[in-house]
Formats: sequence, C-alpha cells, structure tokens
Amino acid sequence: MAASTEKQIPKLREIIYSAKNAVFFGGAGVSTESGIPDFRSESGLYHARQIYGKKPEYLLSHSCFAREPELFFRYYKENLVAREAKPNAAHFALAKFEEQGRLSAIVTQNVDGLHQAAGSKAVCELHGSNWRQFCVKCREKYSLDYIMEQEGIPKCEKCGGIVRPEVVLYEESLPQKEWNDALRAIKRADLLIVGGTSLAVYPAAGLLEHFCGANLVLINKSETPADGRAQLVIRDAIGKTLGAV
Repeated sequence: MAASTEKQIPKLREIIYSAKNAVFFGGAGVSTESGIPDFRSESGLYHARQIYGKKPEYLLSHSCFAREPELFFRYYKENLVAREAKPNAAHFALAKFEEQGRLSAIVTQNVDGLHQAAGSKAVCELHGSNWRQFCVKCREKYSLDYIMEQEGIPKCEKCGGIVRPEVVLYEESLPQKEWNDALRAIKRADLLIVGGTSLAVYPAAGLLEHFCGANLVLINKSETPADGRAQLVIRDAIGKTLGAV
C-alpha cells in the first residue's frame, strides 16, 4: 500500500466509526481483486474485439440477446460467469461493518454475488445477479448450472422459451424495486463510501446526486467525476484499503 494511502487510513477509520448510517456503493473494481476482470477496461475491450469481433457493450446488450442469442450466450458464459471466484478483503470488511451495525446497505453494480458470499445481507443488486436465471416466456426459475450445462441457447424444460440470466443488459431499465431501495438508502445515509467505480455508468452513477450526508468517501485507482465534492479520496485498491481499516 502506498505511503500516502497509509496516512489516510486513520482518517477513513475515524469517518467510518463515527458514522451513524453508512452506505457503500460499489462497481467492478470491488471484484477485480477476486480475479473477476472488468470487461470495460482496455484489456476487456481488446479481448472482445479480437475474439468475438464486437464491443462488449453490444455483446451484453438486449439487441445482441434478441438478434444473435448464440453469440450473446457464448460471450456471457465465457466472460461474465466466475463460479470459482471468492470474496476479497473488501467484501469481508463490508460484511464486518454490517455485522457491527455501522453499515446499513450495500448498493452494487456487480452481478457476481460475492457480497452475499462474504456474509453481507443488506445488498441491493442494481444490475441483478448471474446466479439467477429465468425463462422469458413462462418465468420459470433456473440455476446458473442449468444454463452453463446447456449447449448453444438454453431452453426452458416447461415451455421451450429461452432461459436468460437475471441481469440488466445494455438498453434495459434497472429494476424499479432495487432502484427505489438504493435511492432510499443513499438519501438516509450520513456516510457514503464509493469504491471500485469510475462513476461512468448511468443511471447508477446518478445515485450520488441524491446523497446529502456529511461525508462522501471515494476509493478508486483512477479519478472520478465526484472527486471534487468528496471529503476523502483514496487512490488505491479497495480491498487493501478497507482491509487496513
């Protein structure tokens, strides 16, 4: 950990332990330390174009799912599913904060389920979860194993419809309940910790506009549009940072 970050840890610890109602808002960077790559990174973009001939934003879009389902499922299975991934220090630290009664909610853009695997219970999954699948026709529920074991396009055993992951694709709206839950939690928070996200994906990034609490903390390796309004900005890996706290 960089010396500058080490000097910021006492301040971060003080902010967290003095908060009455903290909320965490996280993105892909929370899971990269668990070995799950960020498909929006330069390496992810290069990989998608070289191997699949398309941008990842298209490969994970409703248009791709509707027009080229074989391509969609090939990319999804090979790049968005990491069943062997384990929670890292960030996930465990947040679960501990919740257990201590210091953290009231986690709002995540990730679909990997690692927060729950670490023990967190108050998790709002804005973009859904790749552990849940459903038939687009009859809404029958299926496991992740079911679609992973199917060749080509997975089909429903009851009606023959396509079984898809319960994740929000590009061009699709966020689920209303999760959005409302996230909005309510952030509006009530006196501390908002934002980690592992460049705040470039909307509408999720727009949730910050509804935070009116005393302290905004940003933990991210690169700059974000909200750096100027934060009380504390830490440029380091979130697992190392929260683990130190």
